[in-house]
Amino acid sequence: MAGQGLEPVDRHFAALEQIQDTLKTIQQDYRSLSAAVEALESKVSLNTSIQKVNETNKWDKSTDDPRFVSTNKFNQELSQSSIPIPSSPSLSAVDGHQDDAPERKRSLIARASNAPSRIILTTYPGQSGIDPIIMNWGHANPKRRGPVVVSRSASTVRRRNAIGAHGGSYSIYHALAVASKNLDLDHKPDFTNTEPAVNVGPFPQWSDPKKIVAMDPLGHLSPWLFADIIKEQNVHIRPTIAITRAHMKLPELEQSVRNGRLVPDGKICLNATGELAVTKFAVEPVWYLAGVAERFGIDEGTLRRSLFENTGGSFPELITRGDIKLFLPPIGGLTVYCFGDPAKMSDPNVRLALRVHDECNGSDVFGSDICTCRPYLIFGVEEAVKEAQQGGSGVVIYFRKEGRALGEVTKYLVYNARKMSSKNTYSLFNAHFHICQGSEAPTVSGLALVIKFSLCFA
Repeated sequence: MAGQGLEPVDRHFAALEQIQDTLKTIQQDYRSLSAAVEALESKVSLNTSIQKVNETNKWDKSTDDPRFVSTNKFNQELSQSSIPIPSSPSLSAVDGHQDDAPERKRSLIARASNAPSRIILTTYPGQSGIDPIIMNWGHANPKRRGPVVVSRSASTVRRRNAIGAHGGSYSIYHALAVASKNLDLDHKPDFTNTEPAVNVGPFPQWSDPKKIVAMDPLGHLSPWLFADIIKEQNVHIRPTIAITRAHMKLPELEQSVRNGRLVPDGKICLNATGELAVTKFAVEPVWYLAGVAERFGIDEGTLRRSLFENTGGSFPELITRGDIKLFLPPIGGLTVYCFGDPAKMSDPNVRLALRVHDECNGSDVFGSDICTCRPYLIFGVEEAVKEAQQGGSGVVIYFRKEGRALGEVTKYLVYNARKMSSKNTYSLFNAHFHICQGSEAPTVSGLALVIKFSLCFA
């Protein structure tokens, strides 16, 4: 009898389990369908972006395409207007050649890797075999402007129009992988299905060389916009911007919903846990040296020499290649978190809530109580979400430069100095000044510049 009495309960639980399994299947099917739709939208968005960029200026292949322009003539024109570099110790000591020697400056030291046996220390404008892809920074016609080319692969090293390396600070780890033969230097990445998740631009400031000087406005379209150059000339071209969609979960946001600071709407704030829908833009730095120098009130030669000498002489082409105007520095990039419709970021008719935030590993990630960076970040996210829900635009720009580019070692030294004195604003900046001689100044004074060039929406 007891067993018969449990049968209805067992059937009830069995039915519930069946319903639960069906719901899980539906949920999985929905996720798969959503992923497929998102992938399709990305491809449509990419085609739309490329079409808009190309339609901005019609071009004649015979005169505008970098594949048909004489780079030797271009180099000759540049050499006639060389950039004055402040006097510096001779580079001849590096490889034993005189500065005016016709031979290329190179080392014959062999290295145990999959790279050529000879090390090219530097190159010169007009040098035999050097044939850079044309780069006219700020040109309205993308084909005449040209792609950013910085790879040192065998097929591309002589076609470079930029100094440095992709990946910012991560380029060092790339070098380790190549040296240990865990990565082929000539590996060609496959960008299939990596298209930007949303359509961005073009905007008028993309064709103004004075407006954008620290990132490539075409960086999210490069492999597709210049696919013909990649295929026909075997040149490595990589994106410097990637755009994706994601969900964000922060523990504090659930409390924000409970306290009524955030209201779930199913679109931006998705549910009672405070889960957010967000569009993310990852940006690697690409510096237009003349523009960066102008922003800081110095001449380009002074900037080039300082970058060369204060990076241990790591980039000699900053001195020897005045014709190359772009530099991909070994520094952290930035991430833009956009809440709501990304198109509204550039709409002058809507309100913008913006938080510019420098990385703080101690507080943002590990919750250290020695500073208040994470609470400020959470507040910025909340305000961005609320503005987006009200029909405006909400943006958080997160810079990968710990403590306004001080670095954690200097930052902790400042913390220690503060602990030994009264904890007020004066002691904070006083400690900064005595330890690093006020090295925050360039990054603080450049805040307006940051807002202007971040994803080109100013």
